[in-house]
Amino acid sequence: MRLAVASGKGGTGKTLVATNLAWSLAARRAGVAYVDADVEAPNGHLFFQPDFTWIERHGVPVPTLDGAHCAGCGECASACQFGAIVSGPDAVTVYPDLCHACGVCLRACPEASLREVVRETGTLRRGHVGRMGFVDGTLDPGEARSAPLIQATVALGGEANLAVLDAPPGTSCAAVAAVEDADLVILVCEPTPFGLHDLELSLQMCATLGLEAAAVINRSDLGDSQVRSLLARERVPVLAEVPFDPEIAAACASGMLASAQVPGFASTVEAVADQLLARCGGRQ
Repeated sequence: MRLAVASGKGGTGKTLVATNLAWSLAARRAGVAYVDADVEAPNGHLFFQPDFTWIERHGVPVPTLDGAHCAGCGECASACQFGAIVSGPDAVTVYPDLCHACGVCLRACPEASLREVVRETGTLRRGHVGRMGFVDGTLDPGEARSAPLIQATVALGGEANLAVLDAPPGTSCAAVAAVEDADLVILVCEPTPFGLHDLELSLQMCATLGLEAAAVINRSDLGDSQVRSLLARERVPVLAEVPFDPEIAAACASGMLASAQVPGFASTVEAVADQLLARCGGRQ
């Protein structure tokens, strides 16, 4: 099972839910892993301080001219849909940051003058926290595309029996890459006008991808009832409501799991974990 914890915007409490939920699930059963797929700003390691047993650089294939021979036909540039190749009279110029590593240019070249080389874009790490697995990815500064590293991070975490994916915020390519193969997407939202707008986008993303969604309402005692009305109309179950609590914020700011510091929040997380384990048992 892959449980993706996502949000339409940053700052809603997505990592709060993902880290504490993974820890609670791991206390109940073996084979649980926390996967930090927010590769542009991974921070799960700050709460868990994992012991890393495997670290590897990750790269994507990009085309390069194989030797000096080029007919200058421009077929590779015409085939590229991302403007990553510019063809000259007898050579081509490749812009690696624009390349999507699709390989179409190699197929289009009639002279077989192109070959692929690996360009490193980030780092993958795997380790453990007690009996809970831990996986994260970190994108190199300046890299424009995070989706390939996110997909590699999710695939690495998919080796666990039950993976809790901490997805990037929003509904862009990065978020889609993290949640597209999830069995359930847990949308963390807040009852504010911004929260309502971004929740609508997140629900549209899940519907487009054919993904089942549930929700956790954070800071539930602030704002209004429009978020609850939207979830009711869309028949999205609410797994929990978390009232605003300065002690939760203080625990997070100190790099500690809030469920270990705030008993009321711990009870809420445990209740969500029980619901999800019941779903897992039904699926199995």
